[in-house]
Amino acid sequence: MTFAQNPLPPPCASFVRYLVLASLLVLGVTSLPALASTAGHVSEVNLVLPDLADSLLVSFLGGMSGSTLLSYGLVVAIGGLFFGAVIYRRIRSLPVHRSMAEISELIYETCKTYMITQGKFLLILQGLTAVIMIGYFYFVQQLPVSDVATILAFSVIGIAGSFGVAWFGIRINTLANSRTAFASLVAKPYQIYSIPITSGISIGMLLISTELLIMLCIMLFVPASLAGKCFIGFAIGESLGAAALRIAGGIFTKIADIGSDLMKIEFGIQEDDARNPGVIADCAGDNAGDSVGPTADGFETYGVTGVALITFIMLAVPEPAVQVQLLVWLFAMRVMMIVASGISYVGNQMIARRLYGEKQRFNFEAPLTSLVWITSVVSLIITFIVSDLLIGNFSANGTAYPDLWWQLSLIITLGTLAGAIIPEVVKVFTSTNSKHVREVVTASEAGGASLNILSGLVAGYFSAFWIGVIIVGLMSASYLLSQHELTAVINPDSAKAAMMAAVFSFGLVAFGFLGMGPVTIAVDSYGPVTDNAQSVYELSMIEQVPGVAAEIKKDYGVDVDFAAAKFLLEENDGAGNTFKATAKPVLIGTAVVGATTMVFSIVMLLTGGLMENLDKLSLLHPPFLLGLVAGGATIFWFSGASTQAVSTGAYRAVEFISTHIRLDAVVKASHKDSKKVVEICTIYAQKGMFNIFMAVFFGTLACAFIEPFFFIGYLISLAIIGLYQAVFMANAGGAWDNAKKIVETEMHAKGTDLHTASVVGDTVGDPFKDTASVAMNPIIKFTTLFGLLAVEMAVGLQAQGQQGVVFALAALFLVVNLVFVFRSFYGMRILAKKAAA
Repeated sequence: MTFAQNPLPPPCASFVRYLVLASLLVLGVTSLPALASTAGHVSEVNLVLPDLADSLLVSFLGGMSGSTLLSYGLVVAIGGLFFGAVIYRRIRSLPVHRSMAEISELIYETCKTYMITQGKFLLILQGLTAVIMIGYFYFVQQLPVSDVATILAFSVIGIAGSFGVAWFGIRINTLANSRTAFASLVAKPYQIYSIPITSGISIGMLLISTELLIMLCIMLFVPASLAGKCFIGFAIGESLGAAALRIAGGIFTKIADIGSDLMKIEFGIQEDDARNPGVIADCAGDNAGDSVGPTADGFETYGVTGVALITFIMLAVPEPAVQVQLLVWLFAMRVMMIVASGISYVGNQMIARRLYGEKQRFNFEAPLTSLVWITSVVSLIITFIVSDLLIGNFSANGTAYPDLWWQLSLIITLGTLAGAIIPEVVKVFTSTNSKHVREVVTASEAGGASLNILSGLVAGYFSAFWIGVIIVGLMSASYLLSQHELTAVINPDSAKAAMMAAVFSFGLVAFGFLGMGPVTIAVDSYGPVTDNAQSVYELSMIEQVPGVAAEIKKDYGVDVDFAAAKFLLEENDGAGNTFKATAKPVLIGTAVVGATTMVFSIVMLLTGGLMENLDKLSLLHPPFLLGLVAGGATIFWFSGASTQAVSTGAYRAVEFISTHIRLDAVVKASHKDSKKVVEICTIYAQKGMFNIFMAVFFGTLACAFIEPFFFIGYLISLAIIGLYQAVFMANAGGAWDNAKKIVETEMHAKGTDLHTASVVGDTVGDPFKDTASVAMNPIIKFTTLFGLLAVEMAVGLQAQGQQGVVFALAALFLVVNLVFVFRSFYGMRILAKKAAA
């Protein structure tokens, strides 16, 4: 069997390449008439930050300038990096048996190969994006070459940040998985909980600290006239990195997972049977999809939300003193996010050790839940204290606003509470203790896979409704709070101020979602470690190592209990599944609420600061209405295209594994066969990701050039429909996943028809929860940020009377978009062996 490297015949592939190059060349040439078209026009990219070092403008804490205060944030960020490094060394030094360490290193080497391949691919995508950025900043904005180079450098830093924290995540997770597997041999569950959450908090602290450090460096060390542009470049870069890694990782992991899972049905073997060539790919996929993707996504989420708020403040607030106070307060909140998470983690670990340290059994979800709630409460308290200290005496134009500090604090708190409330709602639909999940199991007992799937769909639909209700409630409350002193501060025009204050409050809610960022990432990262720990245990075949019990007793001074170890690892995996599910709606909710702020920035551009074209932001304006329709269509295309890539890749993986698996003469699959499965996963992950990304890239350009208000409608629809589609798919998938876990751990029904039904439901849910749903977050934000440049370029051309050129480019971009849409489905078809030959 051979695997085609290109889903289209060579002539078609060449045509597509030439079409892409021609599109970019035409765009570069036709952008020249837009020279000076935006001269004097104030937009996001030519905003000048206020002088943070001027203590006469605004001072804090008894005379300290804003830049001096923020410089202490650099110390905290570096401290967060140090915290992550210390935890890394601690995890690495934990005891582990050589047989388990060998497996985790093999998984890491596989992940390394995957990451290097993806890194090369990212450089190609960055080259495409750079063409547009150069065309905009150099030709349209007429910036000097040095400034354009600086902006491009920060876009590369954004990609490198996403890529770097993702690499750190897989490294520490692949150390933690074997240490967790070894700790299970003692048959005491505390260490089985403690190791994954410790590795998770190291990722969270390092991620947020890196993000904060880069953004503070832009604020403090980049010239004020260039900082806004660098923020945009940085945000586009990290969005590009996150989108590509999320999509490719999601496709890779689910190809491997489905390919491995279906062998359980076909051959009646255990999930992590060492004879299955798909298991190593599955373990690598756990990291590619559940570690690399979320880590890069989290990095991008925190950066883009901050950039959106900075941009809004600079656009909406005319008074420099007010700008400084809001910017410094905003970054101070980001600094305290790291402090709050560190304090909460240490405190929760002390409580958990006291409560569960010597127990033989406890609910693994309990200490994870308490960590989330403790962090939420600590963040809430710190938010109010620091806000009172910094802006308790807020004044603008000689007028004092004594209540603004607590109103802003309360708005952020709404988001912080959402970061704890939303996971609780998600658990109602995805936890192993959930009645909805148990209903999936009950339905499967009588109705097999059919009723299993239907019950999971019901759980997903209901969860989307309730999370939507919660987000609407939180945004409504933030709107009401914003209509007081914030309206008087934000803009002197009362009509504009009410609208601006509401949008700013929505951005602060998204900011509050991220108020306990390191902990959100930590509980998300818990899942891939627990999942891999099970696999490492089985693949190490430690029970078959001669004299292993005596060896471990001699070397480590502990008595082993293999049966209890396997049970605890499997039970802990259920908790990992649940908390992976809880983080997804938080990130997608942030994308939607935060995108509101960025979309409003584009609205400010198109309406000249809400002075003109307001009638075009209406359903009565046909392009705006058509944009709403187009955005919804894009969400469903994306869901289908990402699932198509998984299903085709999984077909090829199953085809290979089922013909190469040997159950009689071997105890382990050969490395050659395992590498081939990894190769299949990588090929189809790259095919799917490239087709999808290129369709998104050119689709964004097409929509921005068709008509600016068409694009606004498109972005709004993309965010809102994407929210509900993502939550539905993520939680339906989580319900199916843990229904299978109940069948395996509580009912001990492996090998039965019930187990077969639950495996079928789980394989349906795999691309739902870990491919399509999770990638919508970076896709929404990349489209919004990249579209910011595209729409300004289109507006610049129109201002020069180049309407025909704009329409021609829109048509060209749309054609290229549709070519890649076609490839994402029909170029990825499942072909039978004869047809493929």
